[in-house]
Amino acid sequence: MIRYVKIGALAAMLSVALGAFGAHALKDELSSDMMDVYQTGVQYHMLHAIGILLVALLIDRLPRPKLALWSARLLLAGVVLFSGSLYALALSGVEALGAITPLGGVAFIAGWICLALAARTQK
Repeated sequence: MIRYVKIGALAAMLSVALGAFGAHALKDELSSDMMDVYQTGVQYHMLHAIGILLVALLIDRLPRPKLALWSARLLLAGVVLFSGSLYALALSGVEALGAITPLGGVAFIAGWICLALAARTQK
């Protein structure tokens, strides 16, 4: 689905921009621990942006395209919740934001499960 190719590409671009911002603008502003938190957000952001692109390219080839569509949606939700909460935590220092991160992790897991089920053929 072309929509998720666009979303995946934009998510990947944003990951690169945020990674560069962190490496250059934040390196002297954040503690080593908070920089690690920020970089974890960037890494998961990029990996799952590529995942969204993968789903978008596969969606019409899979036996269950509706599940593949849910996979892309859940991976995007995971980027927003997981990486977004890590960015916010690193930049603000508000530790309560860390409580949002596992929700993003669950969205990632559910998205990958949906992709696996989308590829499953019925017997």
